[in-house]
Amino acid sequence: MHESVKDYYGKVLTRSDDLKTNACCTDEAMPEYLKPILSKVHDEVMMRYYGCGLVAPEQMSGLKVLDLGCGAGRDVYALSALVGETGEVVGLDMTPEQLAVANEYQDYHADAFGYQQSNVTFIEGNIDRLQDLPYPDGYFDVIVSNCVINLVEDKAQVLRQAHRLLKDGGEMYFSDVYCDRRIPAHLVKDEVLYGECLSGALYWRDFLEFSKAAGFTDPRLVKDRVLTIENSKVEEKIGYMKFFSATYRLFKIEELETACEDYGQAVRYKGTIDHYPQAFYLDGHHKIETGKMFPVCGNTYRMLSDTRFKQHFEFFGSWDVHYGIFPDCGMPVPFSSANADDSSGACC
Repeated sequence: MHESVKDYYGKVLTRSDDLKTNACCTDEAMPEYLKPILSKVHDEVMMRYYGCGLVAPEQMSGLKVLDLGCGAGRDVYALSALVGETGEVVGLDMTPEQLAVANEYQDYHADAFGYQQSNVTFIEGNIDRLQDLPYPDGYFDVIVSNCVINLVEDKAQVLRQAHRLLKDGGEMYFSDVYCDRRIPAHLVKDEVLYGECLSGALYWRDFLEFSKAAGFTDPRLVKDRVLTIENSKVEEKIGYMKFFSATYRLFKIEELETACEDYGQAVRYKGTIDHYPQAFYLDGHHKIETGKMFPVCGNTYRMLSDTRFKQHFEFFGSWDVHYGIFPDCGMPVPFSSANADDSSGACC
């Protein structure tokens, strides 16, 4: 499928309107602070945007960022404004036609953002060959990707190599397409369905297992939505399968546990992260309001204390006492007698 995808995005598609479904080109609601940035991105770059989400995590100033499957560079240039002139953004893509557009406008965007020189680099290569990149282990602060990993055959390898390239406390923040089941082999071989970001989509549970095996122990779902295909011929092919666009954040923190454990800890947000004075949204289940004491599990505590977010929080508690599974995050105690008054039925 590698050459098929390369041809689809290099020769078949010349603009986002050429897509046959909306799976690969459905923007989320745009935050107000990003609108003036994207208004400075060149029209030709914007015209060639293919993405299913928004890959602009918080607190990016001065960071080194890698964009997997950058295409013509829309997200790279938006991120280049967010990291500032002292930051660095590297875009990786296998499609020469897309990269030609991206490279053409480096000076244009440096001028648009008021930089002395461009802070972006574009590299032609495959995202399932990240070991070929000229960067050492732990080089990047953040890795992003927008609706591209589904197009790669060895998705587990992408996650393993991304983990290697991230610094300790770094983050992979990305949007992609997932399915509610494993996709039949004959549909995976359908070049149009694959190119439209559908038949290469991972079954969501397989994605979670791949992430954990790569070292991202506690994947956090930031947001998700059902994809509407809006093409009757494609809908007939996929039948009852449901597809979702989802944004995940994966932290490289070695001490994370496989479940949300309670150590009696809490945090308090200072309201100092750019553009988020009222509340910080770590993921879809953690809205942390400014100034409010917020109880957290051990993993959430570390995601805030061992990352670039540390300076924006106050931290309370220690690791001295373990209180079991965290009530709002983890599974309940599995034993049928856990909430029963009479435990006399034990047999061994």
